[in-house]
Amino acid sequence: MSDHFTLMIIPNRKSGVKKISVPKAFVRNFLIASLVVIFVTLYFVYDYASIKRDRAELARLRAQTKEQALQFRDLAVKMDEFSGRMEELRQVDKKIRVLAYETSKDKKLPLGIGGSDNETKINDLMNKDHDKLITGMRKGIEKLNDDASSREKSFNELLVFLHEQKSIIASTPSLWPVKGWVTSEFGARQSPFRSGVEFHKGLDISTRFGKEIVAPADGLVIISAFDSQDGNFVKIDHGHGLATGFAHLSKMAVKQGARVKKGDIIGYVGDTGRSTGPHLHYAVFVNNVPVNPKRYLKDS
Repeated sequence: MSDHFTLMIIPNRKSGVKKISVPKAFVRNFLIASLVVIFVTLYFVYDYASIKRDRAELARLRAQTKEQALQFRDLAVKMDEFSGRMEELRQVDKKIRVLAYETSKDKKLPLGIGGSDNETKINDLMNKDHDKLITGMRKGIEKLNDDASSREKSFNELLVFLHEQKSIIASTPSLWPVKGWVTSEFGARQSPFRSGVEFHKGLDISTRFGKEIVAPADGLVIISAFDSQDGNFVKIDHGHGLATGFAHLSKMAVKQGARVKKGDIIGYVGDTGRSTGPHLHYAVFVNNVPVNPKRYLKDS
């Protein structure tokens, strides 16, 4: 068996046939070398393309990182600004509580909710390590979240307190039930019906017969009936232990169980019951104990 390849070259009809003998080993080695060269060339082409792609991706990541760093700094500045706003809200909260405490009679509202005045500003971490900045921002966000929860709790407390105070104010009998002249004060007086001194449990307000009587505060009518002593009598429960009574009415304008608002007409001046003339006997009760109505009346 021959170990050579014979190549026959026929240029044209006039020329003779040329024969070239090539060893098989040479052909085999040449083919192997060609394949190696092709694979190496393909590898370098692929590697070059990968390097270009990686460089483009690296450039994009660097630009993205730079943009994110700028966004981090901008967010850090805004976080510090928001932290300052939260501190301002804490101070406003404290001032409102102080004012509410000073104006409240029962002193139920606590003076304030604590907060940290010794905190790290995110701006101080700008030139620090990137990881420290992220850690500081994470802690800052957690603190802002805690502060926001505290402010929400505090403002809800204030809202409940102010609603209660509004209810107390609306239920405080501060309005004169009728305009007129006070002919008999609260306390000891000479009895108009017999000799001696008696304790007068309200104010006698003298005015024209039939004049409108209004509710001095919001409340619930618990009595609307005739009594031999008080005549036509109305009593209103205002809550919080307060109640008011209106005696000697010529006519009652509300029924028992009715809810009234401050300023609503509840009856008309008369002289029914034990009376010496047209007037309104006006009484204020605290836990069913009569007190001087002038303690509550405006411009008394």
